Amino acid sequence: MTSPQKGALFERLAALGIETETVTHPPVYTVEEAKAHRVRHDGVHVKNLFLRNKKGAMWLVVLDEDRVVDLRDLGRRIGAGHVSFCSPERLRQHLGVEPGSVTPLAAMMDEAGLVRVVLDAKVLTRDPVHCHPLTNDHTTAIRGEDLVRFLRATGHEPVVLDLDAPAAPAPSL
Repeated sequence: MTSPQKGALFERLAALGIETETVTHPPVYTVEEAKAHRVRHDGVHVKNLFLRNKKGAMWLVVLDEDRVVDLRDLGRRIGAGHVSFCSPERLRQHLGVEPGSVTPLAAMMDEAGLVRVVLDAKVLTRDPVHCHPLTNDHTTAIRGEDLVRFLRATGHEPVVLDLDAPAAPAPSL
C-alpha cells in the first residue's frame, strides 16, 4: 500500500468531517499480534473477512476481533450460500490492500461497488471502532456512526447483521 492511497483515505475522512486518531505499531497479521502491540483498549477492535461465493460475489464482513464465526452459518446469514476466503490477488484487485491489512476503510478502493459490506451489529455498540487505515502498521480509531457514514459515502451501504440473534432456519427443498 502506497502512502498516497493512505493519504487519500485521510483526506476523504477529513472532507466528510470525520475525526480519527491513528497510532503506529509494528506490522501485525493476526488478532494475537495486534493485541500484543495494542495501545488503546477502549471501544471495539475488529477483524475483517473478505469472502466470496461460488458465483464470484464478494463480501467484506467486519466483526469484533474476538467473535468466533462459522463460515457456513455466516454464508447463510448474508445470503451468499457457501463462502470461502478470497485470494490475495482478488483482495489487491478489489480492495487495494495486502493480506493482513483488510479493513472496512478499504471500501473506498472498490470504486466498481462489487464488494458488499457487512457489519456485525456488535461492532457498532462500543465506540470507537479500531481498524487499519489500509496498512497493518497503523490502527485508526473512528466512531461507529462515522464508519457507517464513510461507507455510505463510498457507495457501500453496510448491512448490519446481528450475529447474536438466532439464525433463521434453512429453507426446505
